[in-house]
Amino acid sequence: MASAPAKSPTSELVVPLGIITIVLMMVLPIPRVLVDMFLAISLAVSIGVFLIGLFMEQALEFSSFPAVILVATLLRLSLNVATTRLILLKGHEGHAAAGHVVETFGRFVVEGNVVVGLVVFLILVVINFVVITKGAGRVAEVAARFALDGMPGKQMAIDADLNAGIINAEAARDRRRAVEREADFFGAMDGASKFVKGDAVAGLLITAINLIGGLMIGLSRGMTLASAAETFSILSVGDALVSQMPALLISTAAGVVVTRSATGDQIGRAFRTQLLGSRRAVTATAGVLTLFALLPGMPAIPFLAIAGSLFWLGRQEPEAAPAVVAKAEAPAPAVRPGSPEDIDGALPLDVLALEVGYELVQVVDPELGGTLVDRIGALRKQIAMDLGTVIPPVHIRDNLELLPGCYRILLLGTEVARGMTRAGRLLAMDPTGSAGPLDGEAVKDPAFGTPARWIHPRDRELAEALGATVVDHTTIVATHLGEVARTQAHRILGRAELQHLFEVFTKTTPKLVDDLVPNLLSATDVLKVLRNLLRENVSIRDLRTILEGMIELAPATRDTEQLTELVRQRLSRQLTAQYTGSDEVLAGLVLDAPVEDMFRRSLREIASGTGGALNPEHARTLGLALEAGVARMMKAGRAPCVIASPDVRRYLRAFAERRCPQLAVISFREIEPDVTLKPFETISFTSEAA
Repeated sequence: MASAPAKSPTSELVVPLGIITIVLMMVLPIPRVLVDMFLAISLAVSIGVFLIGLFMEQALEFSSFPAVILVATLLRLSLNVATTRLILLKGHEGHAAAGHVVETFGRFVVEGNVVVGLVVFLILVVINFVVITKGAGRVAEVAARFALDGMPGKQMAIDADLNAGIINAEAARDRRRAVEREADFFGAMDGASKFVKGDAVAGLLITAINLIGGLMIGLSRGMTLASAAETFSILSVGDALVSQMPALLISTAAGVVVTRSATGDQIGRAFRTQLLGSRRAVTATAGVLTLFALLPGMPAIPFLAIAGSLFWLGRQEPEAAPAVVAKAEAPAPAVRPGSPEDIDGALPLDVLALEVGYELVQVVDPELGGTLVDRIGALRKQIAMDLGTVIPPVHIRDNLELLPGCYRILLLGTEVARGMTRAGRLLAMDPTGSAGPLDGEAVKDPAFGTPARWIHPRDRELAEALGATVVDHTTIVATHLGEVARTQAHRILGRAELQHLFEVFTKTTPKLVDDLVPNLLSATDVLKVLRNLLRENVSIRDLRTILEGMIELAPATRDTEQLTELVRQRLSRQLTAQYTGSDEVLAGLVLDAPVEDMFRRSLREIASGTGGALNPEHARTLGLALEAGVARMMKAGRAPCVIASPDVRRYLRAFAERRCPQLAVISFREIEPDVTLKPFETISFTSEAA
């Protein structure tokens, strides 16, 4: 296979060596031939930069423009120093003392008239310094400020497209980088405009030095005052003009680059389509110029020639310019309702979707200041870190059938949760019940079901002082969505998500997945085990331990329920840390011996096919006791968990899942031996309900 050609080291050294040469020109004497060559290079660079600025369509097409301005300015100043040295040292020898380029500008361009040359030079300096450079610098400053102010909105728009599935992560990363580069470009252009302004000031000072210093040196070398004034004036004016022409082109190019961002098109094409885009305006202008031609004393030929050209362009415009606009603005062909494309497009279901009423649109739309899209992006990252699974992008849309402040969360097209907000109100939550009385509508927090009240924004400080947690609508929706995503993570994880996890994991440990799937277990079996873990809020981020455990255990059993129990034991350190408090103590509910015996007896009956149903009264009493124990643990600030024997753990979890889903059931084998265990309370048939 042919390898890509390596970059030549010589080509990489051209620019650094060129800049070093430019700097050395300020201190080393240069012969006239080289001065002429460098002056020609300066003119060529300025013309090329000017034309690039005219023909470019996007600002980032010439992202090196600020650096080019710096180098071009440095080149002109170096040439000013070099020509000044030649003028002062050899000006008495004649008009060609500083090279033929300076002589030509001094004699031919201004026809040897020193006064005319000075006036033209001063006019060019005023045009460059006062008009173009100052205007371009102001536009660059405003553009840089707008680019920085618009970055958050552009970032949120990118996140919205990413969450909606319109673009992938790589495209989002490229668009974010483009937004950052655009802001950096306009910021650099704001600074680069100061180079051009300083160059104009330096040109004035250098011209004055050439004139005054040249007269003094000429007189000291025996030249008459008239001869010295004539010689050094022409040289000074020629040097000033030959340096101001590139400066004028560069500053004009800078102005074109920073002002073209509003057109979104090439300058020439924008002029053609916008200035000549209105047939009525062009024709009216031609008519006015015709009237000017008829006025007594006015030269008729120029006005009539221009009027005829405009009239002809006005007649040609419908065939030329609108074609470009029509091509750019042509809408995509609409899908006909009821067509196969329309039906096929309606079939796919979003894994996770959020529908909002119209009052919550401002919470979603970044252009209205909404930050929900950003919050959802951060939420997906947090869930990936906590549970080890990637939640797919959430499709957000408005639903006019919902109440104005209502929202609902859908999983694969089916509603799994909904909530209600109040316009102009904040939600004050009191999870501990210790907050004082507050005025407002009493409700339940939609995410956790804790007591809460809708309060007026002016009462926020009072509510927080009383110990309540106050949140806005964005936090309510994002928190509720996060809780739903966590509790439904086992349903969200599908084969596509599993394949994505494998692809990410195989970047670091490629052999592990190949050894397990499909040699020992199928992808379906692995998916079932991971879903079982997520159903009980067990993180699968430590995928290495999970897969290694499956590889070791799969030869002995392929039962996914049994594999889940054995894998949980491999994750004992993770489970222990998850339920250990800040005091390094694992506190949990424990079952009374008769309760565990009831579950064992039921399991034996199920295995023998003789029944297995629990005593209804015992089941009701046990369910109430578990609910009361969970409530007391949460009030005490403990993660609710119950510690059971390994043989009944799974059955107890199935029993408690519907009554108190937040209760974790762990076995003694899933606890690290060095952790301190502390029974919070014992669950028995005589336990008191809350």
